[in-house]
Amino acid sequence: MSEPLARGCVLIIDDHPAVADALGLLFSLHGIRTVAATTPDEGLSLLAAQPVDLVIQDMNFSADTTSGDEGRALFGAIRARHPDLPVILLTAWTDLEAAVALVKAGAADYLAKPWDDHKLLASVQNLLELGEATRALRAAALQRQRAQAALRERHALGDLVFADPATERVVALACQVARADVPVLITGPSGAGKECIAALVQANSAVRSGPFVTVDCGALPAELIEAELFGAEAGAYTGATKAREGKFAAADGGTLFLDEIGNLPLPGQVKLLRVLETGRFARLGATREQQVHVRVISATNADLPALIREGRFREDLYYRLNLIELHLPPLAERPGDILPLARRFLGSAHHLADDAADALQRHDWPGNVRELKNTMQRVALLVPTGPVTAAQLGLPVRQAAASPRAGDEPDRAAIEQALARAGGVVAQAAADLGLSRQALYRRMERHGLGRGG
Repeated sequence: MSEPLARGCVLIIDDHPAVADALGLLFSLHGIRTVAATTPDEGLSLLAAQPVDLVIQDMNFSADTTSGDEGRALFGAIRARHPDLPVILLTAWTDLEAAVALVKAGAADYLAKPWDDHKLLASVQNLLELGEATRALRAAALQRQRAQAALRERHALGDLVFADPATERVVALACQVARADVPVLITGPSGAGKECIAALVQANSAVRSGPFVTVDCGALPAELIEAELFGAEAGAYTGATKAREGKFAAADGGTLFLDEIGNLPLPGQVKLLRVLETGRFARLGATREQQVHVRVISATNADLPALIREGRFREDLYYRLNLIELHLPPLAERPGDILPLARRFLGSAHHLADDAADALQRHDWPGNVRELKNTMQRVALLVPTGPVTAAQLGLPVRQAAASPRAGDEPDRAAIEQALARAGGVVAQAAADLGLSRQALYRRMERHGLGRGG
């Protein structure tokens, strides 16, 4: 199968009409449209009058001139008006030094006259495809921003920070189910931000004006969890010198968030199931029951079905808690959230240098959002006001990834994640995936990522 052909419009600015004719013929054979100008002023006028995807410009326009000054001035004018527009320089050998300097200043490429058709065509096709992919990524980012703005208009998101589509889906579902008076189970790794999602459900629920009470079932000794949840009469257990109110009573009219629910012992699970079914419970050591109205949200990083198979978690309680499940992926699978969260945690007194932003996006974040928060707060304390560099982050040096085995093929999700980590830079994303840039372009085309899909 032949490669997909690039599409786009190329502006050729050269004082010799024969150059534009030759290039126009070459590009037309590959589905690329051209427009031509013979002077810098005419070229700039065409740029202002119609969409152009790429410019090919000469370096000299006056007779007997070889300094390249005219080309430098034209390039500067194009960059000032259209900073993201790629420019290829056509130059005679006497202009080579000037062309190299302009490439360092942002020109996309340079080729000496007479040019090699194959090299020039490959460069043009690459740049057109890169531009199209970049525009598609920007359009997708704009669409996400609009979707997030719409979410914020409809729901109470407070100062919740997110930008990744995976997080947006969780947030949207959390807001959708918030008003239904049913238990919600939030799953995901430790430190991923499950409590933030629980608070989001509370803020958009019918009991949002009520208390939000948190219990970490993993931080309490097993013999005290029941007393913590349901309360206890004086003398109900060793050391209970007076009656105590439990978290269910404290959360009456609001929400009780049970973190690490997988650590709840079996006797406590029996009582919790009864409360979920009837809204009634008794303190430890008491005979009289209390009636409460509490929205229960639970969270776990454990594999509850595996605990059920091991006899450590009640299956009936699991299905009662799991009426609605919200799964929050690890931070490494939400790359779009990394930089917005990092900047929030870092504060306005600092900003991230480019190498620091790249290091943050490349780190695996095994500790998830909690690790990111600790990293940025440490940096904010130790680094003077100003740019934060990669070295100051103190992240472990990432080893070069092994080349993919023959037959390995990145799917759409892997390509999207690589592009997000690379900030839309296709060459970097291709390197992360172990592909050539052209190979990545073809896969983007196949998955509809480079053509507005």
